[in-house]
Amino acid sequence: MGFTSNELLQISAAWGGWILDGYTSIAYLLVFSYMSVLIFPKYLGYLAIVLTLLPVTFGAAARSLGSVVLGNFIGDKKGRKNLLSISIVGFSVLSAAIGLLPTYSQAGIASPILLYALLFLDGIFAGAEYGGGTALSMESVRPEKREQAGAFVQSGFGTGYFLIVFVEILLLQFMGTSAFASYGWRILMLTAIIPGMITLVIRRLSHETKIFDEMKNSKEIAKSPAKQMFKNRRNIVFALMITSGLLFMNTATGSFYPVIGSADFLNLGSGLLYALLAINFFSLLGVWTGGILAKNFKDRRSPMIIFSLMFTIPTAIFVLFGYTTNIMAFTIVFSIQLFLEALIFSALPVFLAEAFSKKFRATAIGLIYNGGAIAGGTAIILLTAPAHIINIKTLWIVEMYIAGIILILGLVFYKKQENSGDPIEN
Repeated sequence: MGFTSNELLQISAAWGGWILDGYTSIAYLLVFSYMSVLIFPKYLGYLAIVLTLLPVTFGAAARSLGSVVLGNFIGDKKGRKNLLSISIVGFSVLSAAIGLLPTYSQAGIASPILLYALLFLDGIFAGAEYGGGTALSMESVRPEKREQAGAFVQSGFGTGYFLIVFVEILLLQFMGTSAFASYGWRILMLTAIIPGMITLVIRRLSHETKIFDEMKNSKEIAKSPAKQMFKNRRNIVFALMITSGLLFMNTATGSFYPVIGSADFLNLGSGLLYALLAINFFSLLGVWTGGILAKNFKDRRSPMIIFSLMFTIPTAIFVLFGYTTNIMAFTIVFSIQLFLEALIFSALPVFLAEAFSKKFRATAIGLIYNGGAIAGGTAIILLTAPAHIINIKTLWIVEMYIAGIILILGLVFYKKQENSGDPIEN
């Protein structure tokens, strides 16, 4: 049996936020090298590259703050739908506004200050997306459909990734490299408003979850969802280990491929964009495959442990053979790597949704995911900043294995929530 029309609407409402996240996150990484020479003074040289990438970490911290504040005061008090309607507007408008930034020659030091301010505010709104979207989608589908629903929603990031690469290819073909470097990157960022507004329309057509409405009608709404959340500190710690390890590896793979393929490292030229399309296509296959495979397990944690081991163990092989100027080898090796990584992500939404009470679900999931994203946001800086001192392949292998160990230990020691019925209902 497939999804009902209402379930599809709810899933789509969450999926759109993931699309925007993938779209805007990868857009920034695709244009950072163009921005660095315009937003920062030229005399900074390589440091300008580092300073342009630093807000990736900066924005992740803002997302954690936003997930707690917006989740606590809106998502778990006023409803999942209300939270997501507000977050998508701020997220899309602020992401698009990056395309309007003045250059350093026009505004001086105000230019990088505005960049950091925009990314911080953008992160506040983006932080509400994962917790609110997961709560909305998982509370709206039948238990036996949650694996597929979660995998599909999670695939939104990869879909956004695919779309933004395709849009950049079109812009480059239409205007050429020099024009794109001058102003085309601004157009790319401005297009973020399109998926944002489409998602807003879908969300306005969607419904509040039955679980939240029943909780509201029975006056079970917590006065302080965030305070209740922290009563189970043990699971929060291990859940943060899971998302920190996973999102560090995700940033050090899918988000790092555009960086290592850029002129500052492998210099793969225009072939990089086509490689990213192929790699991301296989990541989408991976997340959908994971949703199907996860149904064969009795619990939510086992597939994540198995998928994590499948991805982590061959890390050194992926780096040694994938870090090459041979575009075919680059594409094949990293397609396999991202396929395996996507298997892990497919099981994450339902795992987190069933791990936390409905009373603080939007807040907790948002904090756990975005708290892990702080570690994830450090990956590119930790890989690029020392790259002129330590061999980048060595750095990459060591850091990936450390993150993999943290992820697996978090999964092993995470204590399963004990509920007699459906964990989503409690």
